[in-house]
Amino acid sequence: MERERKCIIRGGALLVLFLGHAVRALEVPLDPKVLEGLPQPPTITHESPKDYIVDPRENIVIHCEAKGKPHPSFSWTRNGTHFDIDKDPKVMMKPNSGTLVIDISMEKAEAYEGVYQCTARNEHGAAVSNNIVIRQSRSPLWAKERNEPIVVQEGVPLLLQCRPPAGLPPPIIFWMDNNFQRLPQSSRVSQALNGDLYFSNVLTEDTRNDYICYARFPHTQTIQQKQPITVKVLDNSPAGERRPTVVVPPGSSSTKMVLRGETLELECIAEGLPTPEISWGKVSGELPSGRTSFHSFQKTLKVAEVTEADAGDYKCTAKNSLGTVDHVITVIVKAAPYWIRSPRNLILAPKERGELSCKANGDPKPTITWSMNGIPIENTPKDLNRKVEDDTIVFTNVQTGSSAVYQCNASNEYGYLLANAFVNVLAEPPRVLTPPNKLYQVIRNNPALLDCASFGSPIPNITWFRDSQTLVDGDSYILHENGTLEIHMAQTQDSGRYTCIALNTLGSKENHVLLEVKEPTRILKQLDYKVVQRNSDAVFECRVTHDPSLIPTVTWLKDSGELPDDERFVVDSDSLTINGVTESDEGNYTCIMNTTLDQDSASAVLTVVEATPTPAIVYEQPDHPTDLELTDQQARSVQLTWIPGDEHNSPIQKFVIQYEDSLHQPGVWHNLTEVPGTKTTAHLKLSPYVYYTFRVQAVNDVGFSQPSPPSQQYRTEPAAPEENPSGVEATGNKHDNLVISWTPLSGLQSNGPGLQYKVMWRQKDVESDWDSVMVTNVSKFVVSGTPTFVPYEVKVQAVNEYGNAPEPEIFLGHSGEDLPTVAPENVEAHVQNSTLVEVRWDPVPSSTVRGRLKGYKVQYWKEKSLHKHHPHHEERQVLTFSGNKTHGKLPGLHPYSLYTFNVRVFNRKGEGPPSPDQEFRTPEGVPGRPAFLRVVNVNLDSLTLEWEPPVEHNGRLTGYTLRYQPINNTNELGPLEEIAVLPNETSYTLLNLKYSTRYKFYFSANTSKGSGPVITEEAVTVMDEVLMRQPAVDVGKGRTEAPHPISPITQSLRPPSHKVRPVGPAFGNVSSSVRENGAVISWEYWGPDKNVFVEYIVENSKEDWKKEFVNGSQTYQIKGLKPGTSYKVRVVAKDQSDETVHSTEELLITVPAIASRQVDIATQGWFIGLMCAIALLILVLLIICFIKRNKGGKYPVKEKEDAHADPEIQPMKEDDGTFGEYSDTEDHKPLKGSRTPSNGTVKKDDSDDSLVDYGEGGDGQFNEDGSFIGQYSGKKEKDTAEGNESSEAPSPVNAMNSFV
Repeated sequence: MERERKCIIRGGALLVLFLGHAVRALEVPLDPKVLEGLPQPPTITHESPKDYIVDPRENIVIHCEAKGKPHPSFSWTRNGTHFDIDKDPKVMMKPNSGTLVIDISMEKAEAYEGVYQCTARNEHGAAVSNNIVIRQSRSPLWAKERNEPIVVQEGVPLLLQCRPPAGLPPPIIFWMDNNFQRLPQSSRVSQALNGDLYFSNVLTEDTRNDYICYARFPHTQTIQQKQPITVKVLDNSPAGERRPTVVVPPGSSSTKMVLRGETLELECIAEGLPTPEISWGKVSGELPSGRTSFHSFQKTLKVAEVTEADAGDYKCTAKNSLGTVDHVITVIVKAAPYWIRSPRNLILAPKERGELSCKANGDPKPTITWSMNGIPIENTPKDLNRKVEDDTIVFTNVQTGSSAVYQCNASNEYGYLLANAFVNVLAEPPRVLTPPNKLYQVIRNNPALLDCASFGSPIPNITWFRDSQTLVDGDSYILHENGTLEIHMAQTQDSGRYTCIALNTLGSKENHVLLEVKEPTRILKQLDYKVVQRNSDAVFECRVTHDPSLIPTVTWLKDSGELPDDERFVVDSDSLTINGVTESDEGNYTCIMNTTLDQDSASAVLTVVEATPTPAIVYEQPDHPTDLELTDQQARSVQLTWIPGDEHNSPIQKFVIQYEDSLHQPGVWHNLTEVPGTKTTAHLKLSPYVYYTFRVQAVNDVGFSQPSPPSQQYRTEPAAPEENPSGVEATGNKHDNLVISWTPLSGLQSNGPGLQYKVMWRQKDVESDWDSVMVTNVSKFVVSGTPTFVPYEVKVQAVNEYGNAPEPEIFLGHSGEDLPTVAPENVEAHVQNSTLVEVRWDPVPSSTVRGRLKGYKVQYWKEKSLHKHHPHHEERQVLTFSGNKTHGKLPGLHPYSLYTFNVRVFNRKGEGPPSPDQEFRTPEGVPGRPAFLRVVNVNLDSLTLEWEPPVEHNGRLTGYTLRYQPINNTNELGPLEEIAVLPNETSYTLLNLKYSTRYKFYFSANTSKGSGPVITEEAVTVMDEVLMRQPAVDVGKGRTEAPHPISPITQSLRPPSHKVRPVGPAFGNVSSSVRENGAVISWEYWGPDKNVFVEYIVENSKEDWKKEFVNGSQTYQIKGLKPGTSYKVRVVAKDQSDETVHSTEELLITVPAIASRQVDIATQGWFIGLMCAIALLILVLLIICFIKRNKGGKYPVKEKEDAHADPEIQPMKEDDGTFGEYSDTEDHKPLKGSRTPSNGTVKKDDSDDSLVDYGEGGDGQFNEDGSFIGQYSGKKEKDTAEGNESSEAPSPVNAMNSFV
């Protein structure tokens, strides 16, 4: 009985069944996870090509790979005999492979040329490879030859033969010159297929001596060069014009044979003058379309992938202006064997029937021969269950153990084909190869194909079930032979689980698959055809409804192609916007919405028109959505779909979805969710036990639309609560209770009727059961009678009539707190410095805190100052130290004071009892600033400083430090002087000061700890007596004559000395210091208002007071005052409304006129310049006098120096120590540094003076280099006769050099 089987292979673990006439062949997978232990005869999976040309520089690798179960072993034959690789150390076979690697590093490759064949064998059969012919690639050298120069007349044809050596494979030919540049080719000059170079006619420009033919051998990547050919074209007897003549191929016709599948190359080269043009055609038809190409300037025709239909006559036509010539090439197509149907592996169960078929064709028709396990079938044992019928082997009643590999060989004179196919006799129970619980998804109203790919021997029968009901062929289902179940028109109710069972005589196997039927993707509204004005925007909307579980992607096309790559095209999730449209944007636009399962599309045409005046755009609220539809209704979700209303020129930004719960809150609408304005569907998550009604509102820039008509009511079934109350807390408001509170569930969260709360609690870290109580309609429960501040674990669970919520989370809390019962002990104070004390204590026992420890509080206050003149009491201060600290620091204390403090612990309930009061004393510190500092009694060389002690002594005063230094108008500082003042002094007079000098004073108080802050003041001593006679200023009385000279520069308005600061007034100690162009005002101020101003006005002026704001200082400099002018000055304090609340008395000051100053004339620049000018003038006069005095000298020194560039020192005379005279003899050389006349001689008769005559006595002086100095100074007087004997005066340059 014939049976057909088919099995779909998926991935590496699936089987493939091939449908045949009587049987289906199956390739068995070798994945051990799926079919472990399944036997299989060998199968060749990879082998080297039949014709294998090897590179002699590399090892020979002959591939042979195979698979099988068990894994096959390998053997080789060479030239038809067994090749024993173990005997050849240069041959190695790769592990678990039949691939041979032959090491030819020390051997020639020719030694291993031959025909190789691989055999892969296991216990179930043997597969063989093709005959692999191994040949070494060859690149022989060019035969030595001598090329004679070729001399031709212009216009004649010319052939330059290449004749390359025969290589393996054949070389690639090209012509180049000596510079390795390709020779230019054209329709006149071209290269033939055999490499020869043809000239249809030569020109004189073809003359050259470097026509070189090159042959490149591809395997060895070597290039061989032919000897250069010299061509000389003469023009003394050029050839005339002539008709074309075909030179290749010769004659009027020729024949070309080509094998099927190869490339046909036809060549046609013609000579003639003018150069002929070549064209091609087929005599009995057209040239093959799509496979035909022309090369070498139409001289070569190529037809790729030749078939039998390409046979026939091809005509080549050569044509020029003098005529035409044709050549016919008859093409004969032969064919090496090729498969019509190769044999395929066959798996049969015992007793079954099957066939191996081997269909091949060729020209001539190939001969079919069969082999079994590499042995010709006629030489194998006879098998009655096997019958060979030409190209088919028929198997009947096969038996276990008869598995084998069969080889089919189809051959003719042009080649052969070899194919292996095994017959595997198996007895296997069914295996289902479709993955279990595979999920299939289809769109509603589309076919659904559910696979049940199986393997077994015999072939299993497939049966499908759903919900224990057998599915049979009918209107709804189709059962395919391969086991696939097809559902014609899948509907939502077809979703579910399906079961297939594979059954044969050896067993059964079942598998389950899942089917989900999805809602189709649908574009809600077809695209609107757009007529848009140029330069305006066009918007195509493509809104879609789809299954919630499928996410669509949008693709836009223009005229069935992609959108232009232009930033003006903006693609959104459901719209296409074209900004600033132009005429080029016109066309058909298509929106395609794709999901993983389906798609929908819509198209519209865009037309662009000229811009015309448009009426004013009216923007309004959108119309309400319509056609609300509920789809994909699930127990806890539903999909809502609607159609938007008119936008009224303002795009919809979002949709607001609302619901009404007619069960719990009828008539009340709640916002459920929002979706963008581009969406028209929403997947809504629902709560149990709610009667939902939905409506939708659209929102644009103008506002909300009216609500849509409500949807149909959708009721969800009750269920147990899914969540427990949140915000659970446990704390006590009394010392003996525990208050458990929570945030109750809303009606939506209750999920059903009868909502209650199960409150549970137990004391932590105590072995006890949970106490519980059920409560309704409350959000807290009070547990009474608890111990004070004990940890508890609590939890609250929601319960309704349908069950309990999940197990609630445990929260920690404490019962109520009470006040601490004990005070800290071992309280100590450790003085750190004069303003800082560290307090330490022991922590109280945690059991006495009776609550959550918040920290410790240190209360302290100042009892008194240890300075007898300053008793002081302060309010009590408290510093809090959080947590379980045992120490803390008290900063900001007053030095030299007595303090009292205590410590107490506190919790959230309050403070415990304080520790006993203790005292500590702060040590001395540096004092504060002196209360004030002012300058009085300013004279020419003295002044008096007055002050008051600091308000804060911070210890016992040991004295004061006064430092002062002069400063000038540029604020440059002079030397600093320092004076120590006794502590009981309140004034000090400085003597021996410079007149008309500004001084700056630095004054500070001292204790044993050091100096306190410095207070500064400035003053100017009186400039001269004129200023001392100016009228003084008396506050409140104007100008009066002073009875004796006093300073008008520094004055003050102050209370009497040695008095404390007044309590009532806000200002005190106002003083001024006058400068040349301004005044410095100083004051004391204790008022609360911080807006302090210095106001001033010219005396007797009616102008408004000028005011300048003081930024927190008590000293201010008024600049820009006019010298010699009197001013009234006051200091005022103002409130926020700029009203004056405090003011000093008016102070009258006079800015002194600028007086002349006594200066040291020796330091003035003009005086120094004058003196330098006078000195220079005197120097010039002296030089002139000296030159005139030396006129008439007898020695022309200048000329002597010019004549002797390198003179030497003359020897001194022994008798008087003078220098020798100038001489014209060789023994006497001129003095170094002197010059001789141009003739080089000075006769003694001309001048008998000695150079000694120009010095004091006879001692001459020389520089270190031997040159004479001072030669003209102190020259003796000569009589007139001697002076007139000189012929020329000495050089003035030498005279300048000699002047000292």
